[in-house]
Parts: sequence; structure tokens; C-alpha cells
Amino acid sequence: MIGFSVNGRRVDLDVDPSTPLLWVIREQLGLTGTKFGCGMAQCGACTVHINGEAVRSCVTLVSQATGQSVTTIEGLSPDLTHPLQRAWVEEDVPQCGYCQSGQLMSAAALLRDHPHPMDDDIDAAMTGNICRCGTYPRIRRAIHRAADMMAKGGAR
Repeated sequence: MIGFSVNGRRVDLDVDPSTPLLWVIREQLGLTGTKFGCGMAQCGACTVHINGEAVRSCVTLVSQATGQSVTTIEGLSPDLTHPLQRAWVEEDVPQCGYCQSGQLMSAAALLRDHPHPMDDDIDAAMTGNICRCGTYPRIRRAIHRAADMMAKGGAR
């Protein structure tokens, strides 16, 4: 049995410890917001947080989550009111949307560590999150907007 917390809820699962965390999240727990992209930690679509740190769940073994706190896109906000989610909508960031959960999770880790990021901070933090639609300028604007919201008391 492997036990950990997902979005604040304790789970105990009888799974092979070498199973990628991504597949446990999607298949065992039914949380399908985290996407499979490349399977090699290169695209960022599978990004989740373990104890607040952004990780690529496609190459993170579920055994590495034992006793840890995992947050998926579903756990960012139960009602889509996180400043990043609001900014994403206001800036009309998604086009196809496939990469967006990973983009949001990487951006959340960035804003936790750098509440007032400069463009260079955003570019460095978001490197490795691939958007095939090329919405990078909107992503950057949304991160700045979310940072402003959080500075004005809109943080979760």
C-alpha cells in the first residue's frame, strides 16, 4: 500500500511502486486534469506539485509520493477562483488547452517563490512547458495579472 495526500484528501492505494504518478492520478484517482504529453518530462503537461514543488508526474514514481502532499490542477482551487485561473480566463490564454494544467501548476510554483516576477523570471520558470499553440505572450501576461491580483489580496 502506498499512502499520500492528493488535493488535501488522504489516499491509500495498492499499486506497483514503480508506476508513474501520472497514471495513478489519472487512472486510479480519476483526476484527469493532469495530462500525458511526452512521457519524458520534456513538455510539462503532466506537472503537479509534491509538497509545493513542481514535478513532472510522468517520470515521478508513485513511491516517491509516499507520505507526501500532492496537488493537481483540480486542487489549485475547487471553484476556479485561484488568481492564476481567473487571470488565465481574463487573458484568454488557452487555445487548444491541452498544456494549460501543466502551465498553471508551473506558474503557481513560480508565484509562490517569486510573488512579483519579472519577464525573465517567468521565462525561466516556464521553460520546459511547451505550448504547441504558441500562447506564450498570453501566458506571461496572465502570470503578471495573477501576481497583481495576489498582491492586492486575491491570493488563495
